[in-house]
Amino acid sequence: MHRGRRAVAVVLAAVGTVAATTLVVAPANASSASSTVATPSAAAPTAESRKVDRVPTPRPRWFTCSQLAPGATCASVPLPLDYDDPTGPTTDVAVLRVPARKPAHRIGTLFLNPGGPGGSGVEMAAASSFFLSPDLLDRFDVVGFDPRGTNFSDPVRCWGNLGDQSDALGPILSTPFPYRRAQTGPYVRAAEAFGRACSTTGRPLSGSMSTAEVARDLDVLRRMTGDARLTYLGFSYGSYLGTVYASMFPNRVRAVAVDGVIDPVAWAGTAATAGFPQTQRLRSGEAAARAVHELLVRCGRAGRLFCQLAGRGDPVHTYASITTRLKAAPARVVDPETGEVLYEVTYPVLVALLLGVLYAPDAGSGVDAVLSEVASILEQPAPAGTPGARRQAAARAALAARIDGRAEAARSAARAKERLAHSTGWAFPYDNSPEAFQSVLCTDGLNPARASSWARAAEVGDRRAPGFGRLWTWASAPCASSTWTVRDEDAYRGPFTRRTAHPVLVVGNYWDPATSYQGAVTTARLLPGSRLLSSDSWGHTAYGTSACVTGAVGRYLLTQRLPIAGATCVGDLQPFTQPLEDGAPRPPAAGRPLPPVVPPFAGAVPRR
Repeated sequence: MHRGRRAVAVVLAAVGTVAATTLVVAPANASSASSTVATPSAAAPTAESRKVDRVPTPRPRWFTCSQLAPGATCASVPLPLDYDDPTGPTTDVAVLRVPARKPAHRIGTLFLNPGGPGGSGVEMAAASSFFLSPDLLDRFDVVGFDPRGTNFSDPVRCWGNLGDQSDALGPILSTPFPYRRAQTGPYVRAAEAFGRACSTTGRPLSGSMSTAEVARDLDVLRRMTGDARLTYLGFSYGSYLGTVYASMFPNRVRAVAVDGVIDPVAWAGTAATAGFPQTQRLRSGEAAARAVHELLVRCGRAGRLFCQLAGRGDPVHTYASITTRLKAAPARVVDPETGEVLYEVTYPVLVALLLGVLYAPDAGSGVDAVLSEVASILEQPAPAGTPGARRQAAARAALAARIDGRAEAARSAARAKERLAHSTGWAFPYDNSPEAFQSVLCTDGLNPARASSWARAAEVGDRRAPGFGRLWTWASAPCASSTWTVRDEDAYRGPFTRRTAHPVLVVGNYWDPATSYQGAVTTARLLPGSRLLSSDSWGHTAYGTSACVTGAVGRYLLTQRLPIAGATCVGDLQPFTQPLEDGAPRPPAAGRPLPPVVPPFAGAVPRR
């Protein structure tokens, strides 16, 4: 394969102090709407609770897995493949537990999910000491589980081996999205092959991986830990899992916090919206385009001392010029000594690179760097030995390192997973992240019938959100219902308006490029008594971006106390507030590590 094409595939696969606001907390007995409403009795059964309660409480055989985290124990828990048949076939779900550091003051169990769908809760719980607050670590056993079909749980497999998977998905893996007509046909055929493979070879597991099934698993695991009600922190797609759990088991909610929130109605779809692709309904493309535009405007206001791109004129116009050039023809990164074409930067690759840097809290410096590098390689070559030639050489090297770095991140994540599988004895036959992502997405949501209709939808998405609209729209093409025919009759599609035993905390980031802030607004509006905490911060999700957000979430999980209505936090890292250092952005100051969230995009690796 051409080196540039490999780089494109990896670019797609890698798509990862004192707060400015003092947050006031509403006491648990405050006379607010969320604290004065009558709460349902935990004893009152629902249809879902009766179904799940027929499953015997698991008695797992825990084994030491301190190689994953100090003091951790792990288990594989057999759970029903179909909860309509509670004593029938099972699927093993991998679980990791880190005990509370102060067991005498233990509150219960805190369950985590990092998103995806397809992210590893086992790996997130193993890393919990790096990103959770000390109080949470002291007072909760932290438990992560790999949702059925993913990671160290029994994995869904839509092909017999990695080679067959790669051959079938070649067009999807080799470009972030089809842009030219010649790319569209192969991409559509690959999406159709994807759906047929998962609807045949992937069965029966591929048809029982809906979020509703995972929520049922979570309720059994909650009971297994001895907790009467669920304490949960979910990020990105994990927000949808939290919303579905709260809707299916409203009487069993102790404290459910969701961050980077997906609009549940848009994800599931309705009869009126089934003709629109699921990943277009989420409006993630619009969120990413809005974030880029805001950064470009702020870059222009800050000026060249704070933003490299401002030295080229109006950043908004420069960005438009760059995209116009790349739409016409790709930019080639050439080895100046040999003349070898190292990489081709196409318009889809640029969009994927930008989306990748938008996931980070220092998104401003990332967007500035990517666009400045691409602008430099689009210039006419400067005479050898001149400052211009040195600047262009530096841009080529930086862009090559950026793409290579993403490639290495993907390879490193795969190697780490293989090592963990070997050390624990869990099987991990091959990277099934494409199947894991789509098996959840496609069983959860309604979608158009034919993959070919995604081309027209992508054009509409592109008008609403240039570039990003196409990228996000095409992500669900394998879900076309005429080829993805396996179904889960027990998938959950609402309602999302049930009052929970205790209010849900919903955290939304104004500038999140993957889960639109509007998704948090909608979810908080749907869930009675819930509370929206807003964050004026950058990157995907908000936990860890300020002491304000992190403290509010921690207090809620510990005490069930909500922040006051209308509370807004401000992220510690704001774009273009620090002058450039030697003409380039300064690296952000080291802070507390962020949670390893997985963006809702097929093949994405966790943020590190």
